[in-house]
Amino acid sequence: MIALGIEGTAWSLSIGVVDEEDVIVLENDPYIPKEGGIHPREASQHHSERLPSLLSRVFEKVDKSSIDVVAFSQGPGMGPCLRVVATAARLLAVKLKKPLVGVNHCLAHVEVGRWKTEAKNPVSLYVSGGNSQVIARRGNRYRVFGETLDIGIGNALDKLARHMGLKHPGGPKIEELAKKGKDYYLLPYVVKGMDFSFSGMVTAAQRLYDSGVAREDVAFSFQETAFAMLTEVTERALAYLDLDEVLLVGGVAANKRLQEMLKIMCGDRGAKFYVPPRELAGDNGAMIAYTGLLMYKHGYQTPIEKSYVRPDFRIEDVEVNWD
Repeated sequence: MIALGIEGTAWSLSIGVVDEEDVIVLENDPYIPKEGGIHPREASQHHSERLPSLLSRVFEKVDKSSIDVVAFSQGPGMGPCLRVVATAARLLAVKLKKPLVGVNHCLAHVEVGRWKTEAKNPVSLYVSGGNSQVIARRGNRYRVFGETLDIGIGNALDKLARHMGLKHPGGPKIEELAKKGKDYYLLPYVVKGMDFSFSGMVTAAQRLYDSGVAREDVAFSFQETAFAMLTEVTERALAYLDLDEVLLVGGVAANKRLQEMLKIMCGDRGAKFYVPPRELAGDNGAMIAYTGLLMYKHGYQTPIEKSYVRPDFRIEDVEVNWD
């Protein structure tokens, strides 16, 4: 069975085709703003303009008739971007006469991580631009055991990078600067139970930079503080849930320093640490395709009249009836 998935919750526009064993095709055409952050209207216009050519590239490599299921990112995400993707998926499903499956974006990150690693029942640390959550399965649903109270870690990194005059995406640029940092400056460490907050830390880091502190040291201090917070709540979830696996997913999962800190924590606790391949860690169509295929095999299908977008779609809203 083969599924095609379209991802476009924010700046990433991606189409993936997978079967039950591996990724067959993965094509990307992200929106990169000329300046500043992501503008939802401009991002949606980009998606609308580029989707036809992106689909053409995919169908040059895969026969349309081989597609069994069409999946799309139904939410959470930016409404204008989600609507473009949903419209394209509906049209494609109708034209190909194939079933349609709306996929929760967060769920897709977790499931593609489980698919491409040996993780079975992990505590998942989901870190992206729009969200940051500590997730684990309990019964027939994934539950959020801790999350950001304001902005996602990816958004926080981007805000700091923009303040330093660096273009989007800022996360990788902050990571490179941090490698050269030598001096650590104290920043707000905000952990409240299992939840955490980044906005105050961003403001404090921006003020450090404005005061003349080298941007390498600001980046280093920011990463060390933010990633320590994320590692702390992940470790607490491991202990509370009595689990022995950690799965790191989302765009910020590519950050080597965050991986290193989690590996150290897992080593101290005798837990196993997993992270999917870089191309599947961030937003991508393959994760939507795979999760859509998994859902369809277990009885899920989205009627056209119920394929509306859900910008605030929570992972807890999805009943999980697979292992």
